[in-house]
Amino acid sequence: MKTSSFNYHLPQNSIAQTPVEPRDSSRLLVLHRESGKIEHRHFSDIGDYLQPNDLLVVNQTRVIPARIFARKETGGKMELLLLRQEDELTWRTLVGGKGLKAGKKIILDNAPNAEILKVLEGAQRLIRFDEPIEPFFSQIGNVPLPPYIHAKLEDPERYQTVYAKEPGSAAAPTAGLHFTPRLLSELNAKGVNRAEVTLHVGLDTFAPVTEDDVEEHHIHTEWCQVTPETAQKITNAKQAGGRVVAVGTTSVRTLESASQTGATLPTSGATSLFILPGYEFQSVDIMITNFHLPKSTLLMLVSAFAEREMILNAYETAIREGYRFYSFGDAMIII
Repeated sequence: MKTSSFNYHLPQNSIAQTPVEPRDSSRLLVLHRESGKIEHRHFSDIGDYLQPNDLLVVNQTRVIPARIFARKETGGKMELLLLRQEDELTWRTLVGGKGLKAGKKIILDNAPNAEILKVLEGAQRLIRFDEPIEPFFSQIGNVPLPPYIHAKLEDPERYQTVYAKEPGSAAAPTAGLHFTPRLLSELNAKGVNRAEVTLHVGLDTFAPVTEDDVEEHHIHTEWCQVTPETAQKITNAKQAGGRVVAVGTTSVRTLESASQTGATLPTSGATSLFILPGYEFQSVDIMITNFHLPKSTLLMLVSAFAEREMILNAYETAIREGYRFYSFGDAMIII
């Protein structure tokens, strides 16, 4: 399976730089898998495609202010991007700067200093702080927006979902950014139930696949959790004739990681599930998602849920119709 099969051309002006207000006023492309039919709606209309007993599954992760400015012992400036916490003091980190070998000290102003423990792949390093860094986030941390967003984010909460609870992500589960408390209340009144999973998103989610052969790509590992309560809600929804509606590719990966035996079971730990065309979905019936980068594992995942040609056609249609792409862009629901 060739990586080039998941490529498409996106004009630069199609990349959304700022979020729309209100959140649910974003556009919604509706893709019907069986017929290939496409509809153009707004996200606030999403209840028209959901039914009583359907279960909306959201990723409740919260983005941490993981971008930190620091300096070397020699005084040179450097930047840290905390990717994943390994223990109370140790973090897998993307480090900007030269000569950053194991044993080098990292100096932070008004916060605990750190030391590089190990050189990992590329610019990643394993670093250990002198004391827990989380209490200092409000003083030194910045929201790590994706590299294709160049506009200043006036309100950091706009890069959080309204239901974000569990801190740990370096990036937002962006399909959930479209929901408002009012819309969630309307869906609940209609009989659409809700359940939460957690997957802490790493920045590798934005990285394109560089190998010519897709199956040679080593997908990023992320921590996820499905609680016993959520697993039971999924079982109940299926038994009642409802559908599991996954909000975002992160929810999809979490649910499918917990459903490899056929039934969705409670789980907690790392997942490296790589979903490619040909994959048989065990849990997810409907997917709500944003528009993804060319050659990305996320585009491959949605191409597994619907046919690749159908997805690429929907993307071409969206570009032609002026949809906004990526994190602050519009959404699609695949039924």
